[in-house]
Amino acid sequence: MSPRVALRGHELRLMHRGPHPEDPELFGPDRRGDFGAAVEDYSWLLSRGYARNAGLTLVGDRFQLTQRQRVAVGRCACSEEARRQRATTELQSFDSLHIDGLNALTTVEAALAGGVVLLARDGCFRDMASFHGNYRMVEEARPAAILVGQHLRGRPAHWLLDRPVSNTGRLSQLLLEVAESHGWAWTVELVPDPDALLKVCPHPVATSDSAILDRCAGWYNLARRVVEPLTGVWLFP
Repeated sequence: MSPRVALRGHELRLMHRGPHPEDPELFGPDRRGDFGAAVEDYSWLLSRGYARNAGLTLVGDRFQLTQRQRVAVGRCACSEEARRQRATTELQSFDSLHIDGLNALTTVEAALAGGVVLLARDGCFRDMASFHGNYRMVEEARPAAILVGQHLRGRPAHWLLDRPVSNTGRLSQLLLEVAESHGWAWTVELVPDPDALLKVCPHPVATSDSAILDRCAGWYNLARRVVEPLTGVWLFP
């Protein structure tokens, strides 16, 4: 039976953000070599101005990658210019943080659930989750939020969540409950488009979203900092 959780009187059936049934084969140890080569080839093409879709098709066909593997290559690759620029704006410390909520939290959830965590070329940890307008409340959500809070060590955080995505209201409630129970200075805001706000945010932001990383003034590699010390994480490649 699926676990349940109560949020202010409402009981929810929870699932896990674990691996896809095909992931042990698609992202097993014997796949590391070809996958790493595909990421390098695709990054080379991006560095030379190739269109993202055309470049990914070319590389995916060359290495006979499945659609899921191609998505993973796309999340790991970046041009050399993007890699250098992101390294320049990465922050090692901060006083307060604006967090791309779904982006950061789902990577920690996936790590806790035994899902694949991708080590990208720009140094970010990324997961394989895809929302399509729906965020699934999972058993790992609360532990993931607690791990983030422990890493922040009491520093203020402002979480931005996608209002159009279902269940973000419940996630907002969970985050506030976790913060209240630990005495953490968190605020949560449901907005139509967190990406648009974070791209121009004057404060340090926490995200691995490439579009935000390429525009923001400064970013903190929160998901990696939280996940890296954990044991048993399925890190690939």
